[in-house]
Amino acid sequence: MAKILATLACNLDIHILQASLPLFDAEKVEAVEWSFDTLFHYNEIPEWFLELIQAFSQENRLIGHGVYFSLFGGKWTKEQTKWLQKLTDLTQKFHFSHISEHFGFMTGEDFHKGAPLNIPFTPTTLALGRDRLKRIQAACQCPVGLENLAFAYSLDEVKKQGDFLAQLLEPINGFIILDLHNLYCQIHNFKLSFEEIMAFYPLEKVREIHISGGSWENAATNVSEKIRRDTHDNAVPKEVFILLEKTIPLCPHVQYVVLEQMGIALKTETEQYAFQQDFLQMEVIVSKANFLLGENEKASFLPQKNKLNLDNEPFASESLYLEQQQLSHILENAQDYQQAQQLLAKSKLANSAWQVEKWSPDMLATAMAIAQKWKNGFPTPDSPHTTKRGIRQ
Repeated sequence: MAKILATLACNLDIHILQASLPLFDAEKVEAVEWSFDTLFHYNEIPEWFLELIQAFSQENRLIGHGVYFSLFGGKWTKEQTKWLQKLTDLTQKFHFSHISEHFGFMTGEDFHKGAPLNIPFTPTTLALGRDRLKRIQAACQCPVGLENLAFAYSLDEVKKQGDFLAQLLEPINGFIILDLHNLYCQIHNFKLSFEEIMAFYPLEKVREIHISGGSWENAATNVSEKIRRDTHDNAVPKEVFILLEKTIPLCPHVQYVVLEQMGIALKTETEQYAFQQDFLQMEVIVSKANFLLGENEKASFLPQKNKLNLDNEPFASESLYLEQQQLSHILENAQDYQQAQQLLAKSKLANSAWQVEKWSPDMLATAMAIAQKWKNGFPTPDSPHTTKRGIRQ
């Protein structure tokens, strides 16, 4: 049995660390989520940061969250081989309670840039995702999970994502990170109720919950309508805190509730203070849930060894890879969603499992905005205390 831990997403980013320091000093942070692969580009990591990570590791209160693996890229790459080796090396230095990755495929020419977007739910993508998850689990030897994706091209995709996550995770007995701001985006963008969207997910598989903020943009087809984006660059909306209060009692195995925000949105004292208040409000909700519900049953989320069946050669799909390349190129270069629709109609994705003919124009425009914003990669944490190499600006 274990209580739910109020957890902070803390990385080597000067603004995140400045905002978080008062919370650490007050001993409010019960666990840390570390996006470990954002430091794979660094020659050196400051000793004080490693000591912070090690302190939580020794108490079994460190969880790892991957960014760069690109789970659904159709082609296996040398970068993925290196990523797994580095993860194996890290697990010799730190004890991770679990490791997670993002659902979706990364846009970008080499699929290690860009942002995660949805994939078709097919036997090919199921086999691909299962293969990759098995390799992550073999590398880290601890529970492995996936985070639900905020973006979807259509309501049909929203309805199917939870079941597909469960199928992907079945061979490794993995868990789900339920990101509530991601759900908030879908509730707004697809006009769903809380009860409707929660029915799409196997909540007994939720081990971790995320909360964060985001932003609004005008819909491409109607400027009076707004699209909610999961940009992590604002304070947590009150609606997401309401979702958190409703969601915790529905997830019998949840162990961590995590506050996330990007360092680029924490530069001022006002922004940092708002971040601290968000954490304290999250902590109150978690403490109340612990008091009312008691300690949760601690499911292992570890696979049966005979179910891994890891092939020597990674699964790959050349046709999926070519489709992803073509989609990335269209999203990153089209001038507007109408041109993107025209290009998609002439592409390999037309009349395929991608079902591009059913994509919402507003969500296609949103996918373009995401792909074009991050086509050179996620911003890498920037700290004056480190030596950097190969960082994409």
